[in-house]
Amino acid sequence: MKMRYFSFLMFLMLGVYAFAQKDVTQFLGIPVDGTKTEMVQKLKAKGFKYNSTYDWLEGEFNGREVVLLIATNNNKVWRVAVRDKWTMDETNIKIRYNDLCRQFAKNEKYCSLNDNPLLSEEENIGYEMLVNNKRYESAYFQSPVKLSELSEEENNKILSEMGFDKDTVDGLSDSEKKEFDNTFVDYMTEKYWSKKMVWFIINDEGLKYRIVIFYDNEYNHADGEDL
Repeated sequence: MKMRYFSFLMFLMLGVYAFAQKDVTQFLGIPVDGTKTEMVQKLKAKGFKYNSTYDWLEGEFNGREVVLLIATNNNKVWRVAVRDKWTMDETNIKIRYNDLCRQFAKNEKYCSLNDNPLLSEEENIGYEMLVNNKRYESAYFQSPVKLSELSEEENNKILSEMGFDKDTVDGLSDSEKKEFDNTFVDYMTEKYWSKKMVWFIINDEGLKYRIVIFYDNEYNHADGEDL
C-alpha cells in the first residue's frame, strides 16, 4: 500500500518537474514563449490580424472581439494580454465577470488560486474602485502536464529539492503523509504551478469597463536580474 501511495505521489510531482522549462503557459495551444515575432506569426495563423498602428493583434476570442498585446522580457514573450475591444456599463461588466469565473471554474485545464466570489447585483463596482481602490480580479494556474515515465535521476532530484528521499517518504505514517501532501502542494505551487498564471481583471475606464485576461509565463518574467 505504501509503495502504491509513493508511486502515485511521485507520478504527480515529477510530471511537473520533468516539464519545468517546457510546460509553460499556453494561449490557444501556443506556448507563451519565444520571440515576439514568432508569437505574432503563430497568432496570425490562428486568424488574428496584426494592427501596425497600435502594435497589437485583433480578432475573436471566447465569443468576444478582442485585441491581443504581447509583453516581452529580454526578447522573450512572458505575457499575452487579451483585452475586450469594446467597453460596457457596470451591469454588463458584472455579468461578463461572473460568466468568466464560471467558465474557468468548470474548465479542467485550470486550478483556482483564490475563492473567486461572484459579484452580486448590489455590488457598486464603480464606487468601490474609485473610493476604496478595490481590484476585481480572479486568478488561476494552468494544470501541469503529467508523465508516466521518468528517470531515477529525476525522482531523486525532486525529492532532494524538497528535503526528502525515497526511503523517508516510503516510510511515512498516515498522519505524516498528510503533512507531506500539504508540503508538496505548497512547494509545487510556488516552484512550478504559479509559473503558469492566468488571471483577469475589470479595467475601469471612467464609468465604462472592460475585461483584460493575462496569460503569463513567469519563467520569462523579469525578476530583478537586470538590476
